[in-house]
Amino acid sequence: MEKLNDITVYQRAFYYMSVLREAIQGAREENRRLGLPNDFVINGKTYYELPNGEITTINPLADFKPENPS
Repeated sequence: MEKLNDITVYQRAFYYMSVLREAIQGAREENRRLGLPNDFVINGKTYYELPNGEITTINPLADFKPENPS
């Protein structure tokens, strides 16, 4: 892999990663507030963090049927 000599590339990448991490954290907190699970993948396997903090591999929204707004 070629090493980049321009430090600004690394600084910019760090900045974007920081913004991304903050956005993800905000979305996770919003999901908890709304009572929704957060999902994540480790080694190709999907896990769900329930609002109570429990971790499961069963999709808690698999049987969810949205209401039909009139």
